[in-house]
Amino acid sequence: MKKVPNFEFHTDTLKGKNILVTGAGSGIGKQVALDAAKAGANLILLSKDVHKLYALQDEIVQNNNIEPLVVEFDFTKAKEKDYKQLADSLYENYDRIDGVAHIAGVLGYLSPLINTSLQQLKSVMEINFESNFLLTQLLLPLLFQSDDPSVVFTSSGVGRKGRAFWTSYSISKFAVEGLMQCLADEYENDMRINSYNPGPTRTNMRAQAFPAEDPASLKTPAEISSDYLWLLSDNCTETGIMFDYHE
Repeated sequence: MKKVPNFEFHTDTLKGKNILVTGAGSGIGKQVALDAAKAGANLILLSKDVHKLYALQDEIVQNNNIEPLVVEFDFTKAKEKDYKQLADSLYENYDRIDGVAHIAGVLGYLSPLINTSLQQLKSVMEINFESNFLLTQLLLPLLFQSDDPSVVFTSSGVGRKGRAFWTSYSISKFAVEGLMQCLADEYENDMRINSYNPGPTRTNMRAQAFPAEDPASLKTPAEISSDYLWLLSDNCTETGIMFDYHE
């Protein structure tokens, strides 16, 4: 594991790059989208909340004169055919994709293993792991068309060391780490594939997991979004690395 270096992005850090961001409607995904637009990226934004996406689109257009493509996509309901339809539409509109930031995720149920149902586990795996697997798999041909493609999987501290009562979420993030390592080994000469642990961050998911925690004690999404931009940019040259947030 390595720390992401302190990085200050500029208006040309992602200039001309086609970047897809999942979970863009709120939290970390929204902030990464905002900052990627400032850094010059052409954005493809996915979220289940289309109203939040259109509000984000308006904000990006107003501030950066770049109009992102917004796609309503609900990972909780999507079937494999829906992923294929999404990929087909992207093939029609883009000659390449330069980066993918997998940020969408759910916490699921925190409970002892003995009380965790298979359906609860499956519902978390569908969003946190299967969406990463299917979307990356289907976008590989577009990623191969980029001169320097990068895929960033969002992990967690409990995806690197298990924690009591976090069974479903922890297993899903361990699976993400395994996917990252397999892909990085398979395509080590073709693209950069890394995982990133944002650590304790002020999001709705964090509040759900730790309701008594003081939000003011946590990093904001704005304080870590530059880590994603570094991983997506040409400044990062490594692959197959489990990265942690910068100090």
